Amino acid sequence: MNKKHIITITGDLASGKSTITHIIKDRLNYSIYQNGEYFRKLAAQYNMNVLEFGFYVKDHPQIDEQIELSAKNYAEENDNIVIDAKLGFYSVPNSFKVYVTVDTDEAARRVFADEKRGCVECYTSVQNAKQGIIKRYNHENERWFNLYGVKKNDMTNYDFVIDSTNSTPQEVADKIIQEYEKWLNK
Repeated sequence: MNKKHIITITGDLASGKSTITHIIKDRLNYSIYQNGEYFRKLAAQYNMNVLEFGFYVKDHPQIDEQIELSAKNYAEENDNIVIDAKLGFYSVPNSFKVYVTVDTDEAARRVFADEKRGCVECYTSVQNAKQGIIKRYNHENERWFNLYGVKKNDMTNYDFVIDSTNSTPQEVADKIIQEYEKWLNK
């Protein structure tokens, strides 16, 4: 398989994927592609929160396939990119595949405190956010297995797995870039 200068980043909800993706983009002078923004935009257009929209997409797999196909098509036409996409590892198999983990309690705190998530991810408490995160994670994992035959929690899908719970996004990005450079030189 020919390696491309593409890093695909996925991971746990609120693990810092988007922030880390932007840091890597800037450090490597790469372009960026983000499926999550598109997913949230569609959820808002359908007047649903992200959890409701995830269930809706389960019954409308063409939407899910459209989202994933967009990342694949972008990668086929471009190089020197960072892709922030839940199934980027699957859609772009010749990329450097990264999974970012985070402790669920920390993820819930991050989501609850993040005003940028807006009304598509509204929670009444940190505990409510934690329940939503767990439910969404399990639902996504089941949906992707049913649609694509892959489970995002199978860490053998990735070239590098890193925990962001007690690290800054910059520290995580630095480690990813180090591992990416090793991968490119293998």
